[in-house]
Amino acid sequence: MAEKKASTSFKRHENDTGSPESQIGRLTTQIAFLQQHVSKNKKDFDAKRALLQKVARRRRFLKYLKEHNVESYADISKKTGLKV
Repeated sequence: MAEKKASTSFKRHENDTGSPESQIGRLTTQIAFLQQHVSKNKKDFDAKRALLQKVARRRRFLKYLKEHNVESYADISKKTGLKV
């Protein structure tokens, strides 16, 4: 439920699911959830690996946005509060 609310603020239009902005928003909420889970469950190595994969994927989307759409990149970094 929280994922839907967070991803709607990054969408370009109503049915947008594939734009880098919406995917960064979705990944950010998933990363926050997994961080809480991994901090509670230290030995859940599969969740830790999934967390690292999602962080890397978000990093690639941010790199793409930085190269192709600087205004959107700046807007996303402000909305998510990421140090980029």
